Amino acid sequence: MALAITHGVQDADADPFLERSGPTFSVRKEILGGDFRFESASTALLQVVETAYAGLPPHRLPGAAPEFRVELRLLPRRALPSGAEPLPVRMQSGAGLLCGVMDASNYVVLAPAQRQALVVASEDMLDRPYHLRYELVEFAVFALATRGLGLIPLHGACVGRQGCGVLLLGASGAGKSTLALHSLLDGLDFLAEDAVFVQPETMLATGVANYLHVQADTLCQVDDRAARRWLDRSPRIHRRSGVEKLEANLRQGPGRLAAIPLDLAGAVFVSAEAADDAGALLSPVPAGEAAARLRANQSYAAAQPGWDRFEQQLIRRGVHQLRRGRHPRDAVVALHGLLDGPRADRAAAAGVTFAASDGH
Repeated sequence: MALAITHGVQDADADPFLERSGPTFSVRKEILGGDFRFESASTALLQVVETAYAGLPPHRLPGAAPEFRVELRLLPRRALPSGAEPLPVRMQSGAGLLCGVMDASNYVVLAPAQRQALVVASEDMLDRPYHLRYELVEFAVFALATRGLGLIPLHGACVGRQGCGVLLLGASGAGKSTLALHSLLDGLDFLAEDAVFVQPETMLATGVANYLHVQADTLCQVDDRAARRWLDRSPRIHRRSGVEKLEANLRQGPGRLAAIPLDLAGAVFVSAEAADDAGALLSPVPAGEAAARLRANQSYAAAQPGWDRFEQQLIRRGVHQLRRGRHPRDAVVALHGLLDGPRADRAAAAGVTFAASDGH
């Protein structure tokens, strides 16, 4: 981790808000098409940033990459009961600010118009890296990028090939993460597993391919021994729902991470329902039904600026339902079918002009 160091003042009268006191370290990361500068007096907090974002492909979207500033501040350790889980993040907003609050020592304050955020965490949260990274640091990064870059934030996964991608949507537990894993093992490029961000004008999708979260029983469906070892050695984390999952570091495992944003060829709703015919897992979703399903499945994103444009383009490119086969590999074969054929042919068939993603 390369740190840039600046020195502020320590006079409380001159710096009542502790904005410039003591030495400050900083790191820069290209994330979701933005240039993020993280600053902190705590190298431990900056190591959390490094753990989250080091080694990821730098995705660039059309247009200038805006700069975002995230300040991280470490507070003293709290006396907590052994094994106590952090409180859930509660949302507050007003006066142009967005806040995510766990408690008085752990919270995020964002000023989207200024492209700035303050992340405050107590020392005991360093012992809970999953919650610190996922619910505080990534919350700040995702919220700033969504607003600052005009992206549509989707709860879902995305995989692809040769610059084209497919969104994997569906209810929790439908098997999106398992399908993303087997797509990775089968040679598709991995863009994201839990959160996908789409530029509605170009339909380019970006994400953070740092970790994959799957349940331990997924191991029995993985034939490759090296991949099984990679998953089995991964830390166990507990979601707020109580479900235990493996948190596999994608930068240390097999397969390829998407080197550039992916031009969406369409979307599939992953279903837990088994198909009667293993050779016919995919079925198209009619346009009217697709719009209703997209809005129901992505209620937060549907309220964001740019949703209507995104929805129209995605439906024109194709929305399908993907039922479960005998093995996850069957579903991956179906995804290959959606990605087959020249991009120009797909565009002509759908009446869509695709924005070139090469070189971004």
